[in-house]
Amino acid sequence: MNFEVTPGMRRLGASVLGMEAIVAGLITPVAITVGGVAPALAVAVGIGLLVLCVVAAGLLKRPFGYVMGSVIQVLAIATGFIVPTMFFLGAIFAALWITAIIVARRVEGVTSR
Repeated sequence: MNFEVTPGMRRLGASVLGMEAIVAGLITPVAITVGGVAPALAVAVGIGLLVLCVVAAGLLKRPFGYVMGSVIQVLAIATGFIVPTMFFLGAIFAALWITAIIVARRVEGVTSR
């Protein structure tokens, strides 16, 4: 399978990961105050996911960045075991991630003809 990275894919993917990084950082205080999660665990998960999102956004010039971004979507959904709302938010970000890739490829495929 030929996976060509296009500028639109990078922009949309980075936008999704950027928004997701903000949400990942914000789950840290929510997990501690509302969820009663140990602060060390909440910080490790929330800030860890935030850092992964930022790193993946920087790697979107290469196909590996999209693999990493896809793994992050699974991890975001899995954070629902710590903050149950993240099952829903993670699923939304996963849908946005998939949509960003598909839409960018279609739009840039049409404009390149």
